[in-house]
Amino acid sequence: MKGIDAIRSALDIDMAGLGELSNVLQDIEGDVSQALEIISKMQGRLIITGLGKSGHIARKLAATFSSTGTPAYFLHPSEASHGDLGMVHPNDAILALSWSGETNELSDVLGYAKRRAVPVIAMTSSAGSTLARAADVAIVLPKVREACPHNLAPTTSTMLQMTFGDAMAVALLQLKGFTEESFHQFHPGGSLGAALKRIDEIMYRADEVPLVAADAPVIESINVLSAKGFGIVGVTEGKELVGVVTDGDIRRYLAENAGATMQSALQDTPSSQVMTRDSVTLRPDLMVGEALRILQTKRISAAIVVNRRRPVGLVTMLRLLNRGAA
Repeated sequence: MKGIDAIRSALDIDMAGLGELSNVLQDIEGDVSQALEIISKMQGRLIITGLGKSGHIARKLAATFSSTGTPAYFLHPSEASHGDLGMVHPNDAILALSWSGETNELSDVLGYAKRRAVPVIAMTSSAGSTLARAADVAIVLPKVREACPHNLAPTTSTMLQMTFGDAMAVALLQLKGFTEESFHQFHPGGSLGAALKRIDEIMYRADEVPLVAADAPVIESINVLSAKGFGIVGVTEGKELVGVVTDGDIRRYLAENAGATMQSALQDTPSSQVMTRDSVTLRPDLMVGEALRILQTKRISAAIVVNRRRPVGLVTMLRLLNRGAA
């Protein structure tokens, strides 16, 4: 099939391009480190600019940097020459993308940056280009063959620009200590936002949490199990959780004590003798996505949320799924 063969060939060329990028990383390590230092220390925003296909990549990278803790926005170089340069401030930094390094429309941005002492980071494939020579730091990517059979349409080159820009955003994320909680602040909507919520934002709490005392008779645990309907009851001693009683615990207990009298089995036996010790518990600051993973891994449908061994809530698999975790 010619179509599949063409796709396979394009992918092979792209993979070869990524290999070349990995190979030259050691050679440009100093420039990359300097660029990361400039961005991490700037007091303003990272302005990302480029024209044509590089402009599309620049716009995407601005969104990636912004969502990972580095304030950024896209500046169209043509619009910059007609007033948008006013958005550039001395405490900003500029990341300019041009594969050839000879994009004329970037000249006004570069001139303005020089006059305002705004640091410029170039991302290009030509170390001797106008852009590279005008920049404070030039990240020179390897000149690669395009996946286009005519070696003309920007394909592999734009992939390298986006890949390396994404990698820089990830590096800055780690340098800044950007956490899962930080992600939630910037991604409050959708499944990602749901997964990054803390479970104390969605858990059952207060009187909704099924609890019995350790010395409460088994019948009381059964009553709470039936009334709350979660399939689990937390067992407390003082104010601390010491175990849980589940539907399964009750079934096993009754099967093992089938010959006992009703009085002995249900009224005279404390819940502490039926409960499961060292049960799975969750911290209130745990992310919803991680809580779901734990429940799935342990193959349980619910867990008590504890703070310093004291029960403060309850989460169920259904609750997590209904709130958008996946």
